[in-house]
This record gives sequence, structure tokens and C-alpha cells, in this order.
Amino acid sequence: MDNTIAMSKNAVVAFLGKKSDDFTREDIIRFIAENGIEMVNFMYPAADCRLKTLNFVINDKAYLETILTLGERVDGSSLFPFISAGSSDLYVIPRYSTAFVDPFAEYPTLTMLCSFFDKDGNPLASAPECTLDRACKAFTQETGLIFEAMGELEFYVIGADQYIYPATDQKGYHESAPFAKFNEFRTKAMRYIAAAGGQIKYGHSEVGNFTLKGKIYEQNEIEFLPVDARKAADQLVIAKWIIRNLAYSMGLDVTFAPKITVGKAGSGLHIHMRLMNQDGTSATVENGHLSVAAKKAIAGLMLAAPAITAFGNTNPTSYFRLVPHQEAPTNVCWGDRNRSVLVRVPLGWTAKSDMCAYANGPQASANDVVPQKKQTFEIRSADGSADVYQLLAGLAVAVRHGFELPEKEALEIADKFYVDVDIHRPENAEKLNSLPTLPVDCAGSADILEENADMFLEKGVFSSDMIGGIIKKLRSFDSESSHKALADPALMLEMVQKHFNCG
Repeated sequence: MDNTIAMSKNAVVAFLGKKSDDFTREDIIRFIAENGIEMVNFMYPAADCRLKTLNFVINDKAYLETILTLGERVDGSSLFPFISAGSSDLYVIPRYSTAFVDPFAEYPTLTMLCSFFDKDGNPLASAPECTLDRACKAFTQETGLIFEAMGELEFYVIGADQYIYPATDQKGYHESAPFAKFNEFRTKAMRYIAAAGGQIKYGHSEVGNFTLKGKIYEQNEIEFLPVDARKAADQLVIAKWIIRNLAYSMGLDVTFAPKITVGKAGSGLHIHMRLMNQDGTSATVENGHLSVAAKKAIAGLMLAAPAITAFGNTNPTSYFRLVPHQEAPTNVCWGDRNRSVLVRVPLGWTAKSDMCAYANGPQASANDVVPQKKQTFEIRSADGSADVYQLLAGLAVAVRHGFELPEKEALEIADKFYVDVDIHRPENAEKLNSLPTLPVDCAGSADILEENADMFLEKGVFSSDMIGGIIKKLRSFDSESSHKALADPALMLEMVQKHFNCG
């Protein structure tokens, strides 16, 4: 048996003995019948980025076959603002590959994510999941490569202050218990996410921690492994749903909000990207160095980055985080292992040294492991307010745009925006001032998306309805001035509370 099946934490994969991509309707029915499943849940993301749920009691096999095949009707006007009540019916059809056992349900329940279809049975053009699917297909059609992604999901866990073993303020990075109070919560969440099919890389406590009015605020992160971008989005929305439900069941609170108070670390949603060949080998690295293909992709990101904030930074509190001289980026640039840049190329195990043999002796040689697959490049601007389907679709478009440029031009753009210094140090002020900046508020993001809309509409990836809806939503925040709130603690607190449960 394939190791990915044998070691899977997903009960459906383990029972059926096959990869989730190979699940059939008959597989789902057999799992339900032989595992005492009493209910089926359909879940689907709406315009507010949260998963919505439709519950089914399993009456008989014929009824089960019907809902698994034909799905069900839902009111699209209650899910998406661009759908009118006069023509609001949509179909939701389950995707068998997303099946998992609900860890929170009172009765044994199998849950699946769904895709939206219109009255004619076509994928709903403005559904975020369909947009991402079109973006990935357009990228592969243009490049012959596969666009993979993974998220670094940062969030604060909030609970009662125990007044023992206090953590060092803003020094929580990779802290262990007892100074870190919510490691057990995070590891339990990771276990549930893995059981739902999430491919997790690791989890740890993050920099941010503070106490306020008798409560501990502790920042945590769960990072995923690179997978096809469509799966990456599914994993992130399920992970957020699990984290919130687990916190609720344990009497805790969590927030994915980008910034919750001045002077404390904000929470981002860094997205790592990887280009893969059809045979499963990496196209991100060649001869131990970043490939020409990767540099083309980064060139596309440099050109599209300001507009990407419209997908990745979607409410006024996003711009409390995107301020100068913090670890969150404000200037368009990229670099190697440099945390002051917008797009970072992290360590990728491209050194020739056999570190495993050095640490453990020659018998532990790592020569049978292919390190090139670990190399990624990450964009650091996005945060938890993002609709992850729209964000990853926007990134796929940006990366594809880099390939559509003449190679010489793309490489010149990549070279132009490369920096190898900390751009926030005083001696590098001239370099900093030469770099374009990201928008400073929602209105600025709306304006730049409107100016660059053709890039995202090309090849029918984004619909005009979706682009228009995003612009309209961003401009609806005109009365919430992030600039004014940064100088007014009471106003900032009011805005944080309003957007506390964003994403």
C-alpha cells in the first residue's frame, strides 16, 4: 500500500485504502453504510469566506445516492451579494475527494465540500472555488507546469490568564510549555485538520503574546505542505473551521484578524508557491539555484503585487498590519532569506553538505532524499481576512503573467526588484525609496485592482461580477479610516472588534 494511504489520518482514506482523489460515489456509500454514519453534511464557502453547512439525515440508500449525485438547491442570494433574489437558486454538488468524518458532530457525520453550479448546470462563474480552478487550468495551459501552494495560517488563541510561568512579551516564537499556554490546543487542532485530509508541515507558537484585562493572547501558526493550489485552498478553509469549532468546544476564543492591538505582532497568511513539472519533479530549482521559471513567476508577482492586496487584505484592519518598519511588507521587492521583502525565497536545502550525516553519523546519510522539492517562494502581504480561493487565483494569474512576458523582460523585472539588504535600515533608505509601495488602505487596493482588472479577467479566470463585487466591498469601508484609527486607540479598538471574526 502507498505510504500516503497507510499513514493517512483521514478515516475515509484509511478505510477505503485509496487516495482521496480516487474516491467514487460507491466508495462514499460503502463508507457510510459500514461505519454507522447517520448524517451527511455539505459545506461550501460563501462571500464572507466562512463555510456554510447543509445537514442531511440518511433515510435510505436511494436518498443517499440522490444527494451524492444531484446535490441540492441553495439560495445563492443569501450566500453571494452579486446574485439577485429573482434568480437565486444554485446547485451545490459534493466533491467526494474532500470527505472527512466531522470531529465535532454529536452523531456520526460525514462531511464534504461542495462546488456551485448555475441553473444550466454550469460551474458558477463567480464562485471563488470555480475561479481558482480556472486560474490553475489557465496557468498549466500557458506553462505546462502545475501551480502548487501552501499557507502559513497565523492566529491568536485567547483564554483566561493563569498568572503562572508568564511568557516574555513578543518573544513567543517556538516557545514551549509551560511558558506557551496553548500548545495542546494547537496540536489537537492539527490532529483534527490531518483527519480532515489537511497536509500539515508543522505547527508552533509565534512571536505574539500579551495579557490584557485578565486574558492571555497567544499567537500560533500551523503551516501546510505544498499541494495543488485548489487543494491548498480547501485545506485552509477547513482548517479555519476546525480551529474555531475546537476553540468554542474548549471555552477559548481565536481570531485570524490581521491586527488586534498596537505594538503587538499581527497575523499574516503567508502563501508559499512551488512550480512543479507534470512528472512530479520541481521546476522551481535548477542546478541548485532558483530556476528561470521561478524568476519569471516572481516577475509576475512584482507587477501584480499591489493589486493582489484586493484579494489578500480585505478590510481596514489589514492596513494596521501593513505599516512601515514592521515585519509585514510595504514595498514591492523580493530577495533570498530576507524577511524585510514582499516575496521571500526561504532556505531550500540547496547546499551540498550532508547535514543529516554530520549530525547523526555517516550511517544516516540523506543521499536518498530529494531536497529540491522543498524550495518554495512566498508572498508575505496577505492576511486572514482573505478569501483564500480568490487570493490563490490572483496569485496564479500573477505568476502566469510572468510567463507571458518575453523571457528577457521578465528576468530584467526580477533583477530590478531584487534586494539583498534589510531595506528598513537607515543606510538603505535610498533603495527603499526607489521601490513601489503597496496600497495603504482598502480604497487604494480597490483603485489598483480596477486599474489592473484586465489582467485578472483575461482567459475568463475572474468574472467581471466578482471583480466588481470585490471593488465595491473595498470601497464600502471608506468611512473606516485606518490612518485615523492608528492614532486613535479607541477607534482602532472599535474597528478591531468589528472585524475580529473576519475570514
